[in-house]
This record gives sequence, C-alpha cells and structure tokens, in this order.
Amino acid sequence: MSKKFESLKKLVAENEIKMLDLKFQDFPGQWQHFSMPIAMMDETLLEEGAGFDGSSIRGWQGINESDMLVIPDPESVFIDPFMKPKTLSLICDVVNPLTKEKYSRCPRHIAQKAEDYLKSTGIADTAFFGPEAEFFIFDNVQFELSENSAFYFVDSKEGRWNSGRDEEPNLGHKPPYKGGYFPVPPLDAINDIRGEMVMVMQECGLNVEYHHHEVATGGQCEIDLRFDSLMKMADSLMLYKYIVKNVALRQNQTVTFMPKPLYNDNGSGMHVHQSLWKNGKPLFAGTEYASVSELALHYIGGILKHASALTAITNPTLNSYKRLVPGFEAPVNLAYSQRNRSAAIRIPMYSSNPKTKRIEVRFPDPSTNPYFAFSAMLMAGLDGILNKIDPGEPIDKNIYDLPPEELTNI
Repeated sequence: MSKKFESLKKLVAENEIKMLDLKFQDFPGQWQHFSMPIAMMDETLLEEGAGFDGSSIRGWQGINESDMLVIPDPESVFIDPFMKPKTLSLICDVVNPLTKEKYSRCPRHIAQKAEDYLKSTGIADTAFFGPEAEFFIFDNVQFELSENSAFYFVDSKEGRWNSGRDEEPNLGHKPPYKGGYFPVPPLDAINDIRGEMVMVMQECGLNVEYHHHEVATGGQCEIDLRFDSLMKMADSLMLYKYIVKNVALRQNQTVTFMPKPLYNDNGSGMHVHQSLWKNGKPLFAGTEYASVSELALHYIGGILKHASALTAITNPTLNSYKRLVPGFEAPVNLAYSQRNRSAAIRIPMYSSNPKTKRIEVRFPDPSTNPYFAFSAMLMAGLDGILNKIDPGEPIDKNIYDLPPEELTNI
C-alpha cells in the first residue's frame, strides 16, 4: 500500500468520511465533479482513474472519442465543507484512456508543462503567483433570454441605488458609487459573510492574508490568498471560488465573478502578483528602476509585448471589456510604473525587503481560467527574459489624465 493511499485512508477513518468527490476543471474554467461511496476509493482508482463522457464537457472531445479518465491527485485533498454526507474531495488530472497520457486540453496539465518549461530554461525554479480575485455579493439575481425577451436584474441591500427604497427599516448605510473601499460596519454590511468565507477557506487549507470591502457599491469584496507556486495557486483559486459561492448560497445570496456586473462603478479585476525565484532567492529584486532587477524589467517587457494576445486568455469574456475602460482603476494603456494603479503593470513599493519584490499585472479579471492565465503570463514573461525585451520607459503619471499627444507614445 502506497504512503499516499495510507494517508488518505487514515483521513477517511479519522473523519468518518462517507463519500468521495472527484473534481476537475473544464476548458473555460469551471469545476466539474462526480461522487461515489468512499468504499470505491482504492489504490486502483488512484492509479488508473475513473471514466467520464468527455464529449459533454465544453471545449473537449467529440462524441466519437468521448471516453476520458480522471486521475485523482492525493496531494489536493480536502474535506468538502458543503456536502451533507461527509465527503472527501480530490482534484483530478484528465487522461486519455488509450495512451494513458495527460490530456492536452487539461488545464492542470498545461500548468504543469509551464512549470516544467520554466525549470528547463535554467532561469528560475519557481514562479510565484498571488491573484486578487474580486467579486460581488448580490441579494437578488434575475435574468432571461428568450424568443421575445432579454433582461437581467441584480440587487443588493447595500447598493446606493436603494437609498430611497422603503425597507423595514431602511437604516441608510449605503456605500456611494466608487466609495466602498475599506469602510467599517455598518457601511460595510457584508463583513461577517466575508469572515465566514475566510473561516471555511482556512478549514480547507487555504492561506488567507486578509479580506475587505472593495471600491464599488452593491456588495463588492476582495479576499486575498497568500502567494504560491503556479499549479498550487491555480488549484487554490478554484477552491476559493467554490467556497465563496457556496457560503453566499447558504445565506441566500449570490456571488458573481463577472468583471463588470454594474454600469458606472468599478468592475471586478484579478490583479496577479508575480515573481521568479531560484534556489530560494528572489530574482526580481535589484538596482534598476523601482529597485527591480534587469531580469524583472525584461519579464515586464515580455508581458507588455504579448499583452494583446494575453487578454484573449486573461480577459476571456465580452463582459471583460466593459471593465477595461478609463476612470475605474482598470488599465487601458500598456505601460508599467511603480505605485501607479492606472498602469497595466504596477511595481508595488510597500517594502524594501528583496523577498517582497514583485510585479502586479492589473488587466486580468476573475472570469479567466487561472491555470491558463498564470501559464500564459509566465510564458510571456520568460520570452521577455530570453529575448531581453525592453519594456520602454515607465509612466509615473496618472495615465487617465494624459493628453492625446502623450497617449499616442504609449
């Protein structure tokens, strides 16, 4: 019996687990799953996997080649906090049943290939990612698309548009438009539900740094996870979304990660902090602009060069481009800068510690597939390093306020 299987069996016995749930991600970035009695979990399952219909998963197989396998990853284990029979969850890799090779469209496989390529270059051995996935919590969501009608309606008790509504009682605590950043309760009416989300995340093994209300009215939030390596962070972000949505559902509320659910207020971005390390040493710290290394500047150059292509992955929906407009802290010009939140890439300047030196790519949003987004940005950055791509001069001004003649030079 393998040590990994022994560890799972011990966890099952100690927690009186009744069911096993196998989760995997589809091409657009949603978790799929199926469950079985825990008695079905054996070493054969861990080694050979379980079958499913790949033709019913978006973007995958045709019906004539539909048989696929999922192979559970024992290191991804967590006890599912939302399923009534006590359930052990494992994240899976997707495998071709004929060749036994990992499926070319499996998001985890693509992420693993990106990490392997990084090591093969000799540039670094680890790429760390720290996404800031923002979201809205709504009290009411309605929508319809039919032959004779199309509409959507979202509502939040803290939405500024409800300041005149006849509630029982209407206590008047409604964050103003673009005025929801960091208020204390009662203006922050959703502090407690975020706290509950954080507690569940910690129970599932996620490393949370902090949570807060975000800029927009109507329930915009952010919960930040501590940075981790590419694959681990992508797995963590999927679990993060799963927890956020289901904790809200328990309170009869709905979470959306869509980039721009409300017109004329800030949208939800997913700024992604990134750094490269080798042998335990940070490679982005240096003596160039903003105390970064030449390697970091070339990494920035690669992302800026490939940004137009990257947005097809990091901003994959039509709604993504409703967010990327001037005046809402979302970048619309390809520039980099220190401290500057109007730039596409910001270099944070909170600390002089070399271990904290990183870049923040600000144009991605949380509708993206994190395995693809992190992998694509890493590959673009590595191309910048390998080809010594010059990012140009930094723009240390509010880019939104620049006159047209200056904008043409960006």
